[in-house]
Amino acid sequence: MKKLLTAILIFISLFFFAQSRPEIGGNFIKSLFTDHNAEKAHTYFDSFVGSQISVNDLKELYPQIQGQMGNFKSILEVNNEKDTYYFYSDFEKSKLDIQITFNAENKIIGFYFIPHKTFDKADDKTALKIKSDDIELKGTLLQPTQGDQKKLVIFVHGSGPQDRDETIGENKPFKDIAEYLLKNGISSYRYDKRTYSNPETFNNQSTVEQETIIDAVNVAKYFKANESFKGYQIIILGHSQGAYVMPKIAEKAQVSKYIFMAGNARPLQEILIDQFEYIHKIEPSKISVEDIQNIKKQVEFLNSKKFSLDSPTSELPMGLSATYWKYLLDYKPLEAVKSIKTPMLFVQGGRDYQVTEKDFNLWKNQLKSNKSAEFKLYPSLNHLFIKGSGTPSPKDYEGKGNVDEIFLKDLVQFILK
Repeated sequence: MKKLLTAILIFISLFFFAQSRPEIGGNFIKSLFTDHNAEKAHTYFDSFVGSQISVNDLKELYPQIQGQMGNFKSILEVNNEKDTYYFYSDFEKSKLDIQITFNAENKIIGFYFIPHKTFDKADDKTALKIKSDDIELKGTLLQPTQGDQKKLVIFVHGSGPQDRDETIGENKPFKDIAEYLLKNGISSYRYDKRTYSNPETFNNQSTVEQETIIDAVNVAKYFKANESFKGYQIIILGHSQGAYVMPKIAEKAQVSKYIFMAGNARPLQEILIDQFEYIHKIEPSKISVEDIQNIKKQVEFLNSKKFSLDSPTSELPMGLSATYWKYLLDYKPLEAVKSIKTPMLFVQGGRDYQVTEKDFNLWKNQLKSNKSAEFKLYPSLNHLFIKGSGTPSPKDYEGKGNVDEIFLKDLVQFILK
């Protein structure tokens, strides 16, 4: 009997270690989200993580995730970087990565829910890495095989850690735009933002220069110096924050045209207060009166003489460093944009509550005598340039949509002009 028990234990041990990490991770996810078996899911943790995350913690996790994203449906694909695996998972309302890290014994030592991370496939001929200072930007280059119009559009993201498609929930506005441009003979390059691919390079001494501007300029310089793109017009398209800092990018990039998609002209701290107050008005449970009071207090401090480079992040909006905010305080986009002498297109969605018509009109008024600047307003489009109706809210981003075709046609017309 003792020999039989030993044999069974050896078999179980061999079976467990014979499982691949994708299988182990998949079983963990299945236990948690399909079987609702928190006890079994807990056995996949190493001893330290198991001591920090209890079975009850896991039991409470599922209804929270279900409330935000609906029921778990399936794992779509698995990718990895060394010991960290990304299980691209499909929920009823959204898709995201469940990031799981393993130790040498194939026990889970960490798991997180993050936006889907794009991985280049070995046979992907559209993948292109571009050196930018201390990192390689990973991106996608689309080029028409026929009817090449000799135009190349470079995409620059909004705020936060964004992938090359600017994925928000089910929506991928940069991918939509790039694929439409391709159908019209226009090349494009979009890349993973460094705060997404290499977050370790961003610290308390970093500014929007390191976050966005330098990489955009380096990408533009790469294509301008590349013999394969000799004779091409280079166009930079910036969305949200990417449009906000476009005048800074233009100083060094010196390309043929610039496209400003929903870029704020007002200071970021002013935009934040508007956003907080708007969300509180339509969804008080999301943003409380106390939240509004706190952000106003932080903005008041930021705008006061008390603010300095030594100010702690706890006293500043969004937990951003004093160095980051000092750069933005010194930046005057409405003055800087007057230095751009090449064609510009400013586009704005009428249902955009994040960056509003107030900003659009500020750009328009500042450049009213500039015949190279064009302005187009789309009343039914949101911040992602997806059509909608009713009261604009964060719920607009929960469902899948596509960038509006009327806007895309106008974009192509401006690029080909």
